[in-house]
Order: sequence, then structure tokens, then C-alpha cells
Amino acid sequence: MTSEEIKLNVEKALEEIRPFLESDGGNISLVSIDDNKFVKVRLEGACVGCSVNQMTLKTGVEMTIKKYVPQIEKVINIE
Repeated sequence: MTSEEIKLNVEKALEEIRPFLESDGGNISLVSIDDNKFVKVRLEGACVGCSVNQMTLKTGVEMTIKKYVPQIEKVINIE
């Protein structure tokens, strides 16, 4: 998978997740993809102060991104 394909697939994964976050007043945006292995995202809105945002990041965001791009090793929230 090329870097461009990885970015497109990560964006597809975020589009799949976004409606769930928006329903709770939050959102997510892609910051960067480093070494085609590490995805940096920014949780926004209500997600910023949410007590379960790390769980959302691991069980929701990271799992969905890995479904689209299996070689991604980690998703990191940049505040």
C-alpha cells in the first residue's frame, strides 16, 4: 500500500467512526501518519474532556483504522 492509499484508507476509517463521535458532540481529525505505522489524530469537541476518550481511541478508532490499514501499529491522540 502506498502512502497515499494508506492516507485514503485512514480517512475512510475516520468517516466510519465520525457519526458515532458526532452523536455525542465530538469529532476527530487526522493530524499525520508517521512511517506508515503511526496515526496521529485529534479528538475534538465533547471528546476532549470525555473520561472514556482513551477507551474510544483504542477500542473504536484504532480497531477501525486497523481494519482498513492492517499495518498501522498505533493511533495516538494529539491534544
